[in-house]
Amino acid sequence: MMDEGTELSLTIAQIVQRLRGSHLHSQIERQAKECLHQPDIKLESLKEDVRSFLKTSGWERKLQNAVYRELQLPPRHPPTPPEHLKEPLAYMRKAQASWENRVLKSLNSMSTELGVPLARMRPAAEQKELTNKWNEMGTDEPDLSRFRPVYAPKDFLEVLIGLRNPNHDSSEDISARSHWGLIQVPLNVRDIPQLRAAYTELNLTSGQMGIDDHALIHPVVMEHDSAAAQQYSRQGCPTGLRADLWALILNATNQPQDAMHYEQLKAGVIQYDLLVDNLIYKDVKLTASNDDYYFVFEDFLYQVLLCFSRDTAVLEHFKYNSATPPKSYIHGKAGDEECAVVYPPNGVIPFHGFSMYVAPLCFLYNEPSKLYNVFREMYIRYFFRLHSISSHPSGILSLCLQFERLLQTHLPQLFYHLREIGVQPLRIAFKWMVRAFSGYLSTDQLLLLWDRILGYDSLEVVAVLAAAVFAFRAENLMEVTSLASAEAVLADLSTLKVMPLIQIFLFATAV
Repeated sequence: MMDEGTELSLTIAQIVQRLRGSHLHSQIERQAKECLHQPDIKLESLKEDVRSFLKTSGWERKLQNAVYRELQLPPRHPPTPPEHLKEPLAYMRKAQASWENRVLKSLNSMSTELGVPLARMRPAAEQKELTNKWNEMGTDEPDLSRFRPVYAPKDFLEVLIGLRNPNHDSSEDISARSHWGLIQVPLNVRDIPQLRAAYTELNLTSGQMGIDDHALIHPVVMEHDSAAAQQYSRQGCPTGLRADLWALILNATNQPQDAMHYEQLKAGVIQYDLLVDNLIYKDVKLTASNDDYYFVFEDFLYQVLLCFSRDTAVLEHFKYNSATPPKSYIHGKAGDEECAVVYPPNGVIPFHGFSMYVAPLCFLYNEPSKLYNVFREMYIRYFFRLHSISSHPSGILSLCLQFERLLQTHLPQLFYHLREIGVQPLRIAFKWMVRAFSGYLSTDQLLLLWDRILGYDSLEVVAVLAAAVFAFRAENLMEVTSLASAEAVLADLSTLKVMPLIQIFLFATAV
């Protein structure tokens, strides 16, 4: 085991190494060189004067924010095998690999059955046509009837339900509670007393955006401090400041090079047509286009998701994601490992509902490159955990288990009643959690929930809200006698107020 000092110096060395090759490093270096011509920079106090200049000109804060972003990502310790950084439990890694093979097989068989190549270069006329209608792709009505989503959340849930730890003898578990729910893996999830300690800022006496909106206006944006913005976001962001605060927390700076990167991705979309493009079109048509809040953003969704599928920078997050980017072979070279390429280029195969991760962000950002940068950061920090199998506390498996445990512990009669009539609460709540409630809550309430995800750097609050919704509708649910009537009681969440539900569930529940 490494002692704390060694671990700290290792982390510092890694961060320095990663930032040394960054655009920010070259900018700071250039600024430091240019400031040498200024009269107040003296040779005898050169180091201190240059430092002072970088501080007063705002570069020191930009560097602090970049370091803070690196600290938010999982640590990468050289002695640890790469697969352990991805997922420490072998049976989880095996289950994830098996699921990936199934998804890729589904994609390849779709390509074979429909006779559609995984990728092709667009003819010049088609490139020109796409360039002209880039901002109005929603008006296009391609025939997508042959395409089907590679998988839907309910398929993924079945895989999670079947997961077992081969080293865990469940007969030893004398608590019958563990056999009540669908998730049968022994993971450590927090109960209400632990959640209260972790989420102290959400207590009933603290002012919250979403309840008393006048309580918390703060000049945190003016300070350009990522850590302060994240702390502030725990009690919610004012509507007018949310876009800037989120970009600051994620350190999604919209620099000229970011806009240029977005344009390069756009050029890639125009030049090449991918099979997954059809899955993106189909998903937007099936979800956001039919949503009262999001249908107006159809063009933005196509632009962002098509560019996202080409972005190889997304591959970086697979170092700490339990998933592995899928690979396909160049046409006619099947089986030749040298001809295997990551497909799609970003390593992420979209599933039914994927576009709903982007849709709410369209309310905050109207500039495509800024919208894109914020979405990409949200995805590589949080959303990828909602569709991969892992033991991480923010992973979908932990969220499912936490949801079931909260209901079993604090609403045992309700849980028992629903089970008796053949209704497993998780089968209803899973679709909410896998989308972080996007498309189920009204947008203003959803953004208040996502404020807290960013503020606490955790998706745990999603499981808490799912349990709180059942608690809120418990009286009606105790009267139902079938799955259909239980689903009817929980069909419309658009009138719910997120913060009162979470606060009451966490801080007014008897424990």
